[in-house]
Formats: sequence, C-alpha cells, structure tokens
Amino acid sequence: MEITKICCIGAGYVGGPTMAIIAQKCPNIKVTVVDLNEDRIAAWNDPNVENIPIYEPGLSAIVGEARNRNLFFSTDVDTAIDEAEMIFISVNTPTKTYGAGKGMASDLKYIELCARQIAKIAKNDKIVVEKSTLPVRTAEAIKSILDNTGNGVKFQILSNPEFLAEGTAVADLLNPDRVLIGGDPSVEGKIAIQKLVDIYSKWVPKQQILTTNLWSSELSKLAANAFLAQRISSINAMSELCEKTGANVNEVSKAIGMDSRIGPKFLKASVGFGGSCFQKDILNLVYIAKSFGLNEVADYWEQVIILNDHQKNRFAKSIITTLYNTISGKKIAFLGWAFKKDTNDTRESAAIYVADYLLKEEANIAVFDPKVSENKILADLDYLESRKPELNRKGISVFEDSYSACKNAHAIAILTEWDEFNTYDWHKIYDNMQKPAFIFDGRNILDRKKMTDIGFVYKCIGS
Repeated sequence: MEITKICCIGAGYVGGPTMAIIAQKCPNIKVTVVDLNEDRIAAWNDPNVENIPIYEPGLSAIVGEARNRNLFFSTDVDTAIDEAEMIFISVNTPTKTYGAGKGMASDLKYIELCARQIAKIAKNDKIVVEKSTLPVRTAEAIKSILDNTGNGVKFQILSNPEFLAEGTAVADLLNPDRVLIGGDPSVEGKIAIQKLVDIYSKWVPKQQILTTNLWSSELSKLAANAFLAQRISSINAMSELCEKTGANVNEVSKAIGMDSRIGPKFLKASVGFGGSCFQKDILNLVYIAKSFGLNEVADYWEQVIILNDHQKNRFAKSIITTLYNTISGKKIAFLGWAFKKDTNDTRESAAIYVADYLLKEEANIAVFDPKVSENKILADLDYLESRKPELNRKGISVFEDSYSACKNAHAIAILTEWDEFNTYDWHKIYDNMQKPAFIFDGRNILDRKKMTDIGFVYKCIGS
C-alpha cells in the first residue's frame, strides 16, 4: 500500500520546505506539519502567503498552491501522529551547552521527546523518518524508545538526511543531486525504504535515489557538511596568505577551481561560513571521533572550525586596525546579517560574531538586511553568552534601508552577499559618509576599481 498520510514534527527550515515540495508533487498524500510554536504555525497559515516564516525564493508560491489542499500546518501534534502512516522528525538538534560533550555533541533532547510522543500516541504500525541532522547511531536510540512502549505497535526507522542549501532550498529539493535513504536490511526495513523511495520517485529520477544502511546514511550527512566546510576554511586560509604575499585570492580560487579534480564550488573566500549545519555537524563529528579515541581525526576536523573562527576575528581586527586602532564611538554600517543571501536564517552568521567583537570595542553598529527583522538581530546578540543582553543592545541600531544605515558612517562592512548591494548608488552613499570612507568587503562582491574610483578606501578578503 502507498503512503497516504504524512506527519512532519518540526516546521522549521527543513520541515516546512521539504513537506511543501512533497505535498506539491504528491497531491494524493495528506501532509501535516506540526510544531508546538504557535506563532510559527500561525505564520505558516497566514492568509498572505508572502508572510510565511521562512524566506526562500519560490517557496511561498508552492505553499500557496498546496496549503489547505493537502498541505496543513497545525499545533495538534497528537492527532497528526495518530493519523500518519509515515512520520518525519525534523526538529532542532543544537550543540549541547551543558554536561558531557558541551560545545561539541548534539543535544538530542528534542529528538527523544519526539520519539516518546510518538510511542505514547501511536496505535498502529508506523514508519519514522529521521530528517534532522543526527549523530551516527541515533536511530538505535529512537528504535529502543519506540520498541519498548509495550503497546505492540511496530516501527521502522529510516534515515533521510537533507542536503538542501538555504537560499536555494526549493531548487535543491526539486532537483537534488541525490536523495539518501537509510534503513534496516530486514524484509520489513526494505519495504519501509521502498515506500519512501516511491514518494521521492514522483519527481526525482530513481538513479538519484541512493539507499544504504542506517549508519551510512547518518554519517554521510555529517561527512558531506564537513567536506564542504573544509573547502571554505581551506580557501580562507589561502586568503590570509594572499594578503601577505600580494596574490589575489579570487585569481587563486579560479585557478584551483579549473582543476577538474577539485572543481570551483565552495572556493569563494569570505569572512567565514555560517548557517545551522556546518559548525554544528563538524563539532559533532569531532565529538564522535574523540569518543572512539580517534584524537588525530578529531584534531583534523576541529581545525576547520578554528580557522573559521579565526577568519571572523581577523576580519573584525582588520576593521579596527584600519580605522587607526580605535573604533570607540565610530559608526560602522553592516550591510547584511543573514548568514548568506536569499534566506532570512541568521544561525551562526559571521555578522553576529563580528558585531559582538566590535561592540566590545564600543563601536556603534548600524545594520541593514533586506530579510532579517530588528527583533531577530537583537535576539541573535542576546544569545551570545559572552555579553549580557543590556550590553549587547547598547551601540546597535537597525535600519529599514541601506542609505540610512550608511549615513555618517566611518566604514561599511559587507557581511552577506545580497545581489542588491551591487545595484546601489554608491556615489550617494559615499557623499553621506565620514571621510575617509572605508568599505570592508567580507564577501568579495563589489567591484574594487569602481569603489576606489568613487573615493572609498576599499579592502576585501584575500587581496
């Protein structure tokens, strides 16, 4: 029998878009996305579909097409679990901030709560799909909880990690490089795997659907993110060397990327990587390696994080030293707060850490981002343990447009590669700034000659 009812626990950056695509491509399946966050669910149900809580190009149109047809958003978790034949777990798995593994291991309390809720509510057999990024062998813990409910319900656990990139999530979901599904090699496990394969086959070519065992699937997600982050840290390490030797990192990156064995992707030097996955997953990989006594392996991957933190700090220090070794009382405009363009996600954004560094030097930070709200920007700074909220908010202001943010600024820092920054009237911005007017291009998106011809002192990563 084909799956006709799906429940997804978690209406965030993975659950919402993924379920919207499944609902669009499989109109015969009722898809219900549930979350305990009432405000988030209300936003997904907003009559104006442009107000959904996640910004991804093309997502609102897909949600608008499927919502209230076969795509539903609800806070009634129990009913959705009870009705579903297949349940996706897509809740947050942050890095632990307490106890054993603090700062490295994944905090699985939300995963366990989901498993216990499913075990409590389920009255018939169900397929449970891990969608969240999880440590290797988490499925074993989920299965242990589900199989010991005492109510006779049988569960099959599948691992189906997401490989979407924020900002291109819709395109990634519609045309994935691969869909990975891990499951138990038993007869029942293979049946469960096939049911999920049948769903994706509605729009994904079967040769791009890869099936593995559970453990390979779970580890593949961590490995993919670690490899991608490693490339970014590698080119960022080269960027510092370029600055010392007179080389241009963009030229070096192009030369490296033309080698067919390496390729050009993820070789753009920047102020550092952010997002919900890279840092968290590498730290998780480090923790797993250490737990098996693989200290050299752990040290290798931890260096990727160390280099990324160094790049953010180096960028902030460059601003200070260039501005005559003092930024106290000086206005510095931040263009961009999201961790990358075409998303409103700010998790682990370099902007947060650069701002925190400069605020400690008593700078006045003026922020503009086309998709990130003032409340979110302030909340991001409040989250940092190094500063109290009342200190974090001192010296920071958020503006509705870039021209106001840059007015009377001593310097501009480009922290997100929004395309619109290249369309600005930079002559107008320059005329309204303190002189000399500096630009610190942390994303290498502006034309150096154009900026210097206008009069800016232009500095970018890696040259």
